[in-house]
Amino acid sequence: MSGKLAVTTTVNGEEHEVLIEPRLLLVNMIRETLHETGTHIGCDTSSCGACTVLLDGKPVKSCTILAVQANGREITTVEGLETADGLHPVQEGFKEEHGLQCGYCTPGMMMTSVALLAENPDPSEDDIRKAISGNLCRCTGYVNIVKAVQYAAKKQQGVTA
Repeated sequence: MSGKLAVTTTVNGEEHEVLIEPRLLLVNMIRETLHETGTHIGCDTSSCGACTVLLDGKPVKSCTILAVQANGREITTVEGLETADGLHPVQEGFKEEHGLQCGYCTPGMMMTSVALLAENPDPSEDDIRKAISGNLCRCTGYVNIVKAVQYAAKKQQGVTA
């Protein structure tokens, strides 16, 4: 078995069992082993948040977690947000409110926003800015990202624009 460990995890609702090196980072397992490339690798130092995914519903920077730590746990990546009914409200908000430019930070921003809205369905602008403060964007100035999260909050509450 050459020192590899078996890890079983559920990613976007689908169970996977993979053999991995014990030192493999979660972001690398997601991208290279499971081929879910929506999760981006940014800084490799946990500073940018581009690699943010939900681990058991909580946002984590997947470049700071070993893949073996996800054994038996549930991971949601940006690919897991869209359903058969269409875009997740956060995805729709980013589209409608122009919450992205280059798009590199967008998956991490979306995952952080999904977690925020699960915890606080009606966040203030300050709540949103605090929640996304661990995710860096070099393009947008954050104004439209905040608007996108506000859009999603209203959509989830059934409020139409």
